[in-house]
Amino acid sequence: MRDIYVLGGYQTDFAVNWAKQDQGVFDILAASVNGALDATDIEPADIDVAHVGNFAGELFTGQGHLGGLFGSLNAAFDGVPSVRHEAACASGSMAVLGAAAEIEAGRYDVAAVVGIEQMRNVSTPDAAEYLGSALWVGVEAVGEAFPWPSQFSDIADEYDRRYGLEYEHLMTIAEKAFDNAKRNPHAQSRSWQFEDDAFTADDDLNPPVAGRIRKQDCARITDGAATVILASAEAARAYASRRGMSLDEIPRISGWGHRTTAMKLDEKLVGSRDERYVFPHIRGTITDAWRRAEIAGPEDLDAIETHDCFTITEYMAMDHFGITEPGEAWKALEDRITHVDGSLPVNPSGGLIGAGHPVGATGARMVLDAHRQVTGAAGDYQVEGARRVQTLNIGGSATTIASFVLER
Repeated sequence: MRDIYVLGGYQTDFAVNWAKQDQGVFDILAASVNGALDATDIEPADIDVAHVGNFAGELFTGQGHLGGLFGSLNAAFDGVPSVRHEAACASGSMAVLGAAAEIEAGRYDVAAVVGIEQMRNVSTPDAAEYLGSALWVGVEAVGEAFPWPSQFSDIADEYDRRYGLEYEHLMTIAEKAFDNAKRNPHAQSRSWQFEDDAFTADDDLNPPVAGRIRKQDCARITDGAATVILASAEAARAYASRRGMSLDEIPRISGWGHRTTAMKLDEKLVGSRDERYVFPHIRGTITDAWRRAEIAGPEDLDAIETHDCFTITEYMAMDHFGITEPGEAWKALEDRITHVDGSLPVNPSGGLIGAGHPVGATGARMVLDAHRQVTGAAGDYQVEGARRVQTLNIGGSATTIASFVLER
């Protein structure tokens, strides 16, 4: 693959409820894109193409055609090709992949990639219904008030059946997420406070939502956008020269993976009963990225930004990355390997649980956080000496999977 460079970007404050400020999805889009241009010192006229990741704009805001909306941001974008990508929670990563492919093909040199969602402008029941459109409607989770907690409770059940699962280990993930988020100035939960027993199976302080899933297991509804600017080697070299830098100082996407499998969760779980991993295609997506990046495994990484829409999702990701043997993620948690002061921090940003989960923005936000880490720009949540960071972004019940390796 041709090298794809990440010049930088910008993330909106995930704690903001934009509807309460009488602002909508266009305002979020404008704040993110203009912030990225300012942060990278890129002129609007330098953008050759735009890719927008968004899951459910029509449902939450009534607004579709978000690729077209990009052209209204600046007169310089008139005539710039743009397109929207949708793959549930992996929508932002699909936008990154689409932009990278066009740069690799030599069509364009500089791409703006935006992940965006507005979700806090509707009631909780409506949000649950809209989010449920990412599973097989009318076939899965029928009659469930909260379909996604129900689905991921089934994944937790499967882990318990295969290996055993202690709730205290899931709560270690939740506590880690919120602790990390306190150091992230962009995080939705950075100022949240919790009672002493909030990370236990206390029905009052941590009420059940569906099955095994309780309140603190869940990533919350979030508004926000993240924009990253991608460039070809030629454009990145010119950019570096203009800023008095060498090309080696600009992070590049050295590896990527993207796989999609059957929609129904039950079909996935039954199909992997004799496999080493609960989700073999997730393991394959991760190792596809390793192969392209020419790295051997987790020992070659300095940090991971992974999908943790629920605590069980991060628990699963840890063994699929090979940090532990399958079903033994609890060992890494007890040894603090994945804490910010451990040998391989996972979600130093706070992840989806701590930082927030505007669905269509998450994949782009992960790439931006990886960029922050490898450039030493992550501030109080910086992983010391980070040079190579991998992302893992999951859409639906592990239906669409994407992973990137960023390194400098």
